[in-house]
Amino acid sequence: MVTIDFARAFRRHVDCPRAEVAAASVGDALRAYFADRPQARSYVLDDQGAVRKHVVLFVNDVQLRDRVDLSDLVHAGDTIHIFQALSGG
Repeated sequence: MVTIDFARAFRRHVDCPRAEVAAASVGDALRAYFADRPQARSYVLDDQGAVRKHVVLFVNDVQLRDRVDLSDLVHAGDTIHIFQALSGG
């Protein structure tokens, strides 16, 4: 099982509790999570299914590489961390 963990900033806007899902890739994990919590999808993914510009995902401590197809692999015991990216200057 893979754990999905949203940063506190998301939880102020949408119900997105920590959850465990069965998955082989980040895309599989997010699809499984959003199947139970569809209201959280639009906070993370755009209309084409890619990660939104101001969202960043990490698998454990490694930043997600494939923001479009979400093909980064995950393994049992991994945690996908979902944060709002900081921007500005």
